[in-house]
Amino acid sequence: MYRRRLSTETRVGTIGIGGQNPIRIQSMGTVDTNDTEGCVAQAKRIIDAGGELVRFTTQGTREAENMQHISARLKADGYQQPLVADVHFTAHVADIAALYCEKVRINPGNYVDPGRTFKHLEYTDEEYAAELKKIEAKLVPFLNICREHHTAIRIGVNHGSLSDRIMSRYGDTPAGIVESCMEFLRICRREQFDDVVISIKASNTVVMVQTVRLLVETMDREQMHYPLHLGVTEAGEGEDGRIKSAVGIGALLTEGIGDTIRVSLSEEPEAEIPVARLLVDSIEECARLRAEAEASIANDTITLSIEEPDLETLQLKAAMAVGALLIDQKAHQLVIRSSSLTETQAVALADAILQAARIKFTKTEYISCPGCGRTLYDLRTTIARIKEATSHLVGLKIGIMGCIVNGPGEMADADYGYVGAGRGKISLYRRKECVAKTIPEDEAVERLLELIRNDREQ
Repeated sequence: MYRRRLSTETRVGTIGIGGQNPIRIQSMGTVDTNDTEGCVAQAKRIIDAGGELVRFTTQGTREAENMQHISARLKADGYQQPLVADVHFTAHVADIAALYCEKVRINPGNYVDPGRTFKHLEYTDEEYAAELKKIEAKLVPFLNICREHHTAIRIGVNHGSLSDRIMSRYGDTPAGIVESCMEFLRICRREQFDDVVISIKASNTVVMVQTVRLLVETMDREQMHYPLHLGVTEAGEGEDGRIKSAVGIGALLTEGIGDTIRVSLSEEPEAEIPVARLLVDSIEECARLRAEAEASIANDTITLSIEEPDLETLQLKAAMAVGALLIDQKAHQLVIRSSSLTETQAVALADAILQAARIKFTKTEYISCPGCGRTLYDLRTTIARIKEATSHLVGLKIGIMGCIVNGPGEMADADYGYVGAGRGKISLYRRKECVAKTIPEDEAVERLLELIRNDREQ
């Protein structure tokens, strides 16, 4: 039977997250945060679509300070929904953003530790403890600023941006991802700062689900009950992005885990909101379908019977219902029965869900970010060009990233990567290895295709 996990409430401006509050839906802007008019217009579109929080990247002091003007303009026009600043690499920017935003997201992978370079580092226990003291020295003053200004924080860990320090001691594992989060949470609790939301994201649905489950177990063991934000990062676009999000987010929602969600699509951010809304509204129905599907398992096959006249709704509910069963490998085959689908459609949907759950690959896999103010090239046009040229390469995984925050890290789960390296400049990756730096954007897609062709001919 579905029962939602109880968490403490975190206040974020006018709304509460966790506790007895409904599951909150949010998105992130893609406009340059210095463009006040563009950000205000985009925030309004997100909110009008049903978004309850809006996040913008604040990569520097100037962007953080401009959040004040974005917030003032929105409030003057009657929009009271909280704004969230997204901070990477520069901890002092979080201090500034906390003055003007209802919530600030910090990433433990780069808040104090330098950006990930995949170097193995050796620490004695004393040296490792000294590194934790560095985190405390930066984090405690930030928490004091947040306390003074009633600003909540989000501790947002990404699989794609774990630090070399964490990787060297714990490996690229759910345990390492969880520890990266817990280092910060323990300081928050010690400082009695409780307006905290946690997110742990990955583009790999299996890693994402296993890690969030482990985090819940770890927090319970340490008597912590902070609210959780769910998302499959770099999910992609279109049908595949929606199904992947439904598999990962839905697996946890049907287990009662999750207090706020974002569906990360490489589309306009307001397009994420209806998808998220449907997932939240379908929890109890999909929990029931999950139980029925689990009971149907025979001969390594799940049989899901589902009726829904709208194709996208059916796809999302089907993915949400069986996501956890496939991630846990209760079975490795899926049959979908529905009078709403042709046999071809039913097989295609089953294959898409199996691929999203990392069971069976029947087409090219694209790991593409949704874009934000950090994006350094025309993301959607580039995705379309790469897809057109590579969609026949079954099983190949290609990462398409707007910037370096998660780009190099997510390349570890992709065969090839296309990452924004500067304005109009692209770097290409073969798994973790950067094989070409700062290529002019107008040459980069063809260079990527050339790299793939040359490797396949060897």
